[in-house]
Amino acid sequence: MTASRTAREKKAGLQAGPLARVKIDLDQDQQFVYKIACTQCVSAGDRPWSVYRTGGDNGFMAAMDRWIFHLVEKHPDAEAPCLAFLPEAQQRLHERREQA
Repeated sequence: MTASRTAREKKAGLQAGPLARVKIDLDQDQQFVYKIACTQCVSAGDRPWSVYRTGGDNGFMAAMDRWIFHLVEKHPDAEAPCLAFLPEAQQRLHERREQA
């Protein structure tokens, strides 16, 4: 059984840690859209730094990988359960770069 959007959002928020604001919406094709925003960093203008990825589980992993890299680079002392997956995120990044 597929988890509900609310359940996925709650789980992703817990994994992302206290610096993250996680939101999962649906796009026009009714696919999940994963949004993770940093509560401390700002990017263009006054907008919070964020990552936005569509798709099912692959979209979730891509968004979480990007969030993990943000934490490591900008918040090296931060604690979040997702940081346990840093080696896997680095491996996926390495594989994507080899394919390009």
